[in-house]
Formats: sequence, C-alpha cells, structure tokens
Amino acid sequence: MNDFDFLSVKSLCVRRGGARDLLRLVRQLGARRPFIVTDAGLMKAGVLAPAMARLAAENAEYQVYQEVVADPTEAVVYAAVSQAADFGADCIIGFGGGSSMDVAKLVALLAPTRRRLEEVYGVNVATGQRLPLILVPTTAGTGSEVTPISIITTESDEKKGVVSPLLMPDIALLDAELTLGLPKPITAATGIDAMVHAIEAYTSRLRKNMLSDGLARQALSLLAGSIQTACEDASNVQARENMLIGACLAGVAFANAPVAAVHALAYPLGAIFHIPHGLANSLVLPPVLRFNLSHATTQYAEIHDVVRPGSQGSPADKAEGLIRYLAELPAVLGLPTRLGAFGITQQHLPALAADAMKQQRLLVNNPREMTEACALEIYESVL
Repeated sequence: MNDFDFLSVKSLCVRRGGARDLLRLVRQLGARRPFIVTDAGLMKAGVLAPAMARLAAENAEYQVYQEVVADPTEAVVYAAVSQAADFGADCIIGFGGGSSMDVAKLVALLAPTRRRLEEVYGVNVATGQRLPLILVPTTAGTGSEVTPISIITTESDEKKGVVSPLLMPDIALLDAELTLGLPKPITAATGIDAMVHAIEAYTSRLRKNMLSDGLARQALSLLAGSIQTACEDASNVQARENMLIGACLAGVAFANAPVAAVHALAYPLGAIFHIPHGLANSLVLPPVLRFNLSHATTQYAEIHDVVRPGSQGSPADKAEGLIRYLAELPAVLGLPTRLGAFGITQQHLPALAADAMKQQRLLVNNPREMTEACALEIYESVL
C-alpha cells in the first residue's frame, strides 16, 4: 500500500428535514449574518421556502443571491462576492446543485478580501482564511458538498478550477426531502454523474487509495441500486436518500482519488454547448470506458460485481458487462445518447478535442494516456 493523505469534510449531517434547522447550524459556527447562494429556479419552486421561513421566524438577518446559472461564469462569482461583502456576511450557505455550491465556496474564499479569481485558480494556490461555509445539495450528483474543488467558466468559455482544502465546507447537510419531486431527467443525469465520480476515483492512476476505493464501491452500490427507482418514483424518500448519500460518498472518494478523462471530455461540452455537467459525463462515459478497458479490466470487473452482484464470468466478461450496462443505462432512463441531439456536428469536434486536452489536471489521472486524436475519436463515436 502506498502512503496517502485523505481529506474529508469537518461535519456531515444526514437529516430529513434538516434544512429547516439551518439557523442552528449557522449559530453553531458562531455566525449571525448568513448569505445564501442559490439559483432562481429553486427559489421559484419553493425549495428554500421552509428554510427561509424558519430564518424569518427567528428574526435572522440574511440575504439571498439567486443568480447562479449552470456552468457559472466569473461574472456570477464576482457579483455574489460583491453582494456578500456589502452585506457583511459572516457565513456562506451554498444551497442547490453543483453550480450553486461551487459559487458559494468561492464567495466564502473571496468575500473577505475581494481577491480576483486569477489569484486562486489552480491546485493549492488559494491560501489564507475564508468565511464559515455550509453546503446543502438539492441534487444527488456532483458531490460538491464534500470536495475541495470549484469549477468556473471563464470569459473564453474554458473551464478552470480552484482546488484547495480551504474549499471544504465546515458542514455538509444532506436532506433527502429537498430532492423529492426532482424531475426524472435531472435525477438520471445527476445520478450518472455521481456514478462517474465513483468509477473514475476507483480507476484513478494517481492517488488511488483504499479509503477512496471503499467509498467508491459503497457509493456505486447505493447509486446503481436506487437510480431507476428514484427516476420512476419522485416521492420515494428512501431511494432519494440512497442517491444523496451515494453521491456524497462518491464525492469524498474523488476528492482524494481524482477524476479523469470522462470529466476532461465532458467539460468542453458544458463550457461551449452548455450541456448540463451530468449529462455531458453520461454522453462520453461509455466510449471512455471502452478506451480505458485494456488498462482497467480488473477494476472494471470489480465494479461490475458491485453494480451487478452475483454475476458470473471471467474478469474480461465482467468488464465488458460493465461497459454494456453503462452504455444502456442512459437510454433506459430516458436521456439523450448522441452529441447531435445538442446541435453538435463533425466540424465542432476538433475544437472540442483541443479543449479537452487543456484539462491535463484530470487527464494525468486516466488509466490510459489520452491524446487529442483519441479524444477526437471518442467524440466521433457518440456524434
């Protein structure tokens, strides 16, 4: 066994209805003026209403920034930072999907000093202090509530990341009630996103470790065992909780054993064509698994035993079975499976492949070396 360091969230709270008790968590961190980062869709749907009603009933001073969008831009981050600083926020709450939580992390980091993003982009570049941070996911997918990573889209449509232990929250709250009624397409795409996190953590070439392996396996067991039920029955709270915990475990796994080529090829699809991140991962997952097969047969066979317990066959048979299962799952769940469904044509593919190669932070973790020509072939295979 190689030596390894392992990063985890300070406090993880799993509680149905827990979002209604946010003020207690805020005060637990010694704060009095929370600043909530979310999106307009969640506000309109009333998902935050119970939490905000409790804050109002307790006469808490708080503000809400609700302008987060998918693939949030630098401008979104700066607007939120400015509002939080002007309010005098002493605690940041990220409430929503991965985009809202990623923005919240950066608000907590940048608001005290109003630093610029170019000062913190990269791995372990960000230093200093941040505001207390609580993250509350409303989808079961990104695992952002337990990762030290925030991904932002630059003005040139490039995905750039801030990676630092400072971005790990003080408290991650998993409240399955917040995910009840989530539409099937979002449930499916975010669920597959979480599965990708676990798979890439399990097969990561660098920093693979036994703790991440165990978390990835447990995550895949929960996710594969619940994703179809969660998609078909939006009110099944146990399936929703299984998905939420599975996504969280996968997040802890890939926070310590990083993701790889699936994410590298998915990022340009989100940055340029605004395909939701989980769906982008879903589109390129099967061909990347096929590409990596020669270098990850044993791990894929082990994963197949988790998602299809009791299966028989050789490691090679099981590895092939995993690829078949994950190639068929998106269609079973009603997700599109071809890039052409998003207006992408052959002429777009070279630029996508070139952009994917900029994600060397991720590609170095892939079991097999990925070249630009290989990336182009993978995009072509799902056109």
